[in-house]
Amino acid sequence: MADSDPDDKSDAATPPATPRRAVAVAIDYQPERPDDLPRVTASGRGKVAERILKLAFASGVKVREDADLAQILSAVEVNSVVPLEAFMAVAEILAYVYRANRTDPPPPIADAAASVGAVP
Repeated sequence: MADSDPDDKSDAATPPATPRRAVAVAIDYQPERPDDLPRVTASGRGKVAERILKLAFASGVKVREDADLAQILSAVEVNSVVPLEAFMAVAEILAYVYRANRTDPPPPIADAAASVGAVP
């Protein structure tokens, strides 16, 4: 038996926490376009998230589960560029997609820092 706090009034009949609603975010990246960066193209929770996933699966779009990244990207406005702090995670997902599709990733951008607006 675990140590208990004598002042603790909780009881075992307390219902469990409400489960979190599903979150889905779609990103698009067109490496053949110069100066293109990954963008959020769809985002939703609950039924909307389920619809996004259903459309992705029906279209053969690769889906990867990453709850933390989905939470971050769900705060980004649709048609906006993925925020800099999420770039590394998105790059990992894009690499996963290229591997899953058995295609080569595009060549790296010569000056990636300049393409995201960083100052050297």
